[in-house]
Amino acid sequence: MKTLPQHDWQPPGQASPIQGLTRPMAWIGVLLLALLVAVGLARWSGLDPRTPDAAVQWQRDLLFRDIAGGDIAVLDHRTGQQVAQFSGEQGFLRSSLRALARERHRESLSKDAPFLLIGRADGRLTLQDPSTGQRIDLESFGPHNAAVFASLRLAGHKAP
Repeated sequence: MKTLPQHDWQPPGQASPIQGLTRPMAWIGVLLLALLVAVGLARWSGLDPRTPDAAVQWQRDLLFRDIAGGDIAVLDHRTGQQVAQFSGEQGFLRSSLRALARERHRESLSKDAPFLLIGRADGRLTLQDPSTGQRIDLESFGPHNAAVFASLRLAGHKAP
């Protein structure tokens, strides 16, 4: 008497393991499709997921210049005076400025326009380029990185 190999034999009325996965996979596919349609409709309708900005508490117009030795000089745009200087790697500062400068270069805009450092009523900081409309919400990168720019709020001002 011949018998079927173990892997070919199934009890009657029982679905194969591959067919058993079909229904859950179909539901996952339907859920993913519904999610994709919902996101598409939200984007198409103009829904903005960002929280509205709090009121501006203070603003400072700053120029950033590369100087000898790889340092970065920070100038107050209104007075033209150097208010700070950053030495060393300064990864977050450099990468933030590089991202904004890249947009200016792409649009063939002048490097001489200032960046706006904006402090908001809710404590958030924004570095904005009015030339391109680009902005970096600095609090998104953690308090240590935001503190690099927060130190520029009063830099160069004489203490009372």
